[in-house]
Amino acid sequence: MANLADLIAQKAALEKQIAEARRAARSGAIAQIKSLMAEHGLTLADLGGKSTTPATPVAKSRKGRKVPAKYRDPATGTGWSGRGLQPKWLKAALADGRKLSDFAV
Repeated sequence: MANLADLIAQKAALEKQIAEARRAARSGAIAQIKSLMAEHGLTLADLGGKSTTPATPVAKSRKGRKVPAKYRDPATGTGWSGRGLQPKWLKAALADGRKLSDFAV
């Protein structure tokens, strides 16, 4: 029976042979496809693949962007966007009976 080091070496050799066989099969398939495309005058666009023109840019995420203030404290000028927890000044004013619309910008 082979020892562990011999088995690991055999495994590495087999993995290398597998990678080489995949690479050879892939290059053969690519060559065959290219010759068929040339024979029939086909382009990548005919196959519905990726175009060579740049795609339109994807809109960036809005996460982390600053939002303008919707409510402002008239005494200090501090603003609140309406997102997240209410600031202490607004909580106190609402507790005193004022309305949120009183602080709208």
